[in-house]
Amino acid sequence: MKKVEAIIKPFKLDDVRAALSDVGIAGMTVSEVKGFGRQKGHTELYRGAEYMVDFLPKVKVEVVVKEDELERCIEAIIETAQTGKIGDGKIFVTDIERVIRIRTGEENEDAV
Repeated sequence: MKKVEAIIKPFKLDDVRAALSDVGIAGMTVSEVKGFGRQKGHTELYRGAEYMVDFLPKVKVEVVVKEDELERCIEAIIETAQTGKIGDGKIFVTDIERVIRIRTGEENEDAV
C-alpha cells in the first residue's frame, strides 16, 4: 500500500475530490495548510502598509491506496490540479507498512 499526499491550490479541491472518486478512491483526509516553495509568497497592502505574506494557503489531500490504484490516483490528481502556473503543488508517495480499522480490527488492504 502507498500513501499519496498532494499539496494543491485550495480552489482545485472539489475537482480533485471528484476525479479521485471517479477512479474509485473512496476515502481521503483533507487539511488546510500553509507553505511556500519556488512561489515564495507575495506582498499585500493592508491599511496603507505593505507587508510580506510568506506562507500561502494550500490544501493537503492524503489518500492511502493499493499498489494497483497508485498510478490512476496520481494521474487523476495531476490532470485536475494542474493549472500550468507556479504554485500548482507537489505529490509525495510513501510506503505504508500497516493499516488498522479501529472499529472492526480489519488490517491492511481490508481496512482501506
